[in-house]
Amino acid sequence: MWVATNLRIGADRGGWVATTMQQSGLVLAQSRSLRLFTLFILYVGQGLPIGLFWFAIPAWMAANGAPAQDVGSVLALTALPWTLKFINGFFMDRYTFLPMGRRRVWLLGAQGAMIAFLLAAMVINPGVSDVAVLGGIGFAVNMATTFQDVAVDGLAVDIMPEDERARGSGMMFGGQSIGIASATALTGSVIGTYGAPAAFGIVAALVALLCLYIVLFKERVGERRLPWSEGAAHERNLGLQADSWWPILKSTFSSLAKAQSILWVPVLFGRGMLYGGMSGATPLIGSNYLGWNEAEISSLTAPAGIVAGILCLTLGGWLGDRYGAKRTGIGWLLFQLAMVATMYALVPYWDDTRLFIAFVYCWISLDMLLTVSIQPISMRLCDTRVAATQFTIYMALSNFGITFGAFMLSRIDSLGGLPSIFLVVGSGMLMALILLLTARYPRRPEHYEAVAAKLAQGESVSPRID
Repeated sequence: MWVATNLRIGADRGGWVATTMQQSGLVLAQSRSLRLFTLFILYVGQGLPIGLFWFAIPAWMAANGAPAQDVGSVLALTALPWTLKFINGFFMDRYTFLPMGRRRVWLLGAQGAMIAFLLAAMVINPGVSDVAVLGGIGFAVNMATTFQDVAVDGLAVDIMPEDERARGSGMMFGGQSIGIASATALTGSVIGTYGAPAAFGIVAALVALLCLYIVLFKERVGERRLPWSEGAAHERNLGLQADSWWPILKSTFSSLAKAQSILWVPVLFGRGMLYGGMSGATPLIGSNYLGWNEAEISSLTAPAGIVAGILCLTLGGWLGDRYGAKRTGIGWLLFQLAMVATMYALVPYWDDTRLFIAFVYCWISLDMLLTVSIQPISMRLCDTRVAATQFTIYMALSNFGITFGAFMLSRIDSLGGLPSIFLVVGSGMLMALILLLTARYPRRPEHYEAVAAKLAQGESVSPRID
């Protein structure tokens, strides 16, 4: 009787509510552990092409005699899609295939494009002197990767309840760190022994395995795994999906124009300045003060990324759950300011290997831990109807901080030399800290419930009777 009743309800609602047998399987909306693992593994997959094109390919070019200008040109083309990715969110919120969920069709499409471009790179087999070809391949693969990135971020906002967001943020960025470090180490060694086509092929194969996993799960009950499978769009998604551009633009900009959102932008910008400044300062300190070569510096940054990923998976998410995003973010910013002040004060000791190793492990880990801790606030500020668009804009603003930090590094000679970058980065972090201490950002729902419970008439004020 119960099964029959559910079948009738499912038919009346257009087919999205299925029988108990149909509901079994990998459904993100029904399993916390599945949601967290899925976000983790998708971010690991996102880190694979980043490790290949941002670290292994430039190192391969430099080791084979490519001048700095060629390496920089390839990196510039590789990085370009990440500065434009806010555009991706508009398309994802406007166009999708709801019977497969709001984000899965974009995930599969992005992964498929990554595989196609990587296989094409295997066939082309560019050399270190083929700067335009390498840059074009890097641009194409990273463009597909940005679509995957935006789709995963949108999925996280769509599918995760509030009490999972701190832990989910840790899983996401921990996975990315592990993916980048693993791909850098693996493809870097493969290129040296078997050539660039082997590295392209390995990453393509790993991304293909991830595609198989995406096929296996669903976002919500009753949806399709593939376009030709049985299933229908979920009622929740039908109510959220915009059918024209104006509602997307209106919802996005009205949400971004709120005071809380405007005050949140400098925090994201300050966070980005650390990464942009320190990622450039690291090789300069290693080379100019310790005499290290590129291989020695890379052999330090890769395990530092692994450590950062493990800390995000464990400590980052746990602290966010226990103390909240705002307080945890304040704590990590204080540690970052202490690190920056220490490095600035210890300039005479920059030729000490122990100090340099501690600095690299410290800044990489603290950058990721801060990102993990404040990510839930960005999610709370997002309107779920345009989550992909708004969240991507926040991430693009953080990336602009990275660009600004790197730009200021190019101006250090007029500011007093390399140590001055620590003053620049410190100013951005201080700005972020002041805002976190003074501005009121959205908190977890239980905070407002606790406040309301203390009032005699709920959230309203008791009437005064004369």
